[in-house]
Amino acid sequence: MEGLREIKKVCVRIVELRSVNYLLLNNYLKMNISALIMLVTTAVFAVGCSSFDRAWEKAGDVDFKGVEGRWIGSWHSDYNQHNGPLRCLITKNDGENDVYHTHFHAKYKLGFLTINYPYDMDMTIKQNKGMFNFNGEADLGWLAGGVYTYDGNGTTDKIKINYRAKIDFGTFKLERPQDNK
Repeated sequence: MEGLREIKKVCVRIVELRSVNYLLLNNYLKMNISALIMLVTTAVFAVGCSSFDRAWEKAGDVDFKGVEGRWIGSWHSDYNQHNGPLRCLITKNDGENDVYHTHFHAKYKLGFLTINYPYDMDMTIKQNKGMFNFNGEADLGWLAGGVYTYDGNGTTDKIKINYRAKIDFGTFKLERPQDNK
């Protein structure tokens, strides 16, 4: 009888060890899958960043008119107080009155990580007595908050654009970079 109790204890211990090993393995896999997702996300944004940087450098050699060209400044969320640097390239769409292509490149600090977030949008930009009025809309995806609407105004030297989404709202403030022509 004593021998059966010992065998039962050994069997229970083996099951316990397997459970612990399963939990450790499960946690290990979850951690590695999270790391893989983070790595892939970083790589995607890094590629977007490098293409924006190339376009930014190329645009530095071009004389633009009106609001076209390079802009630099910051974004600020009035919803959660997040903020960061922002760059923008504005180019006129060929054949479309008052429609401009805007290529934004925002940076967002998440703990010790800096996340680059490039995105494009066509905006309607109308000029009226030396002022420019901006209107646009872009779907930045569920991770960034969905559909954002933009409206603002500016001159050839400064732009202020308000943005609003279902879960966020704030401001872009942009001006010409010092090295702009």
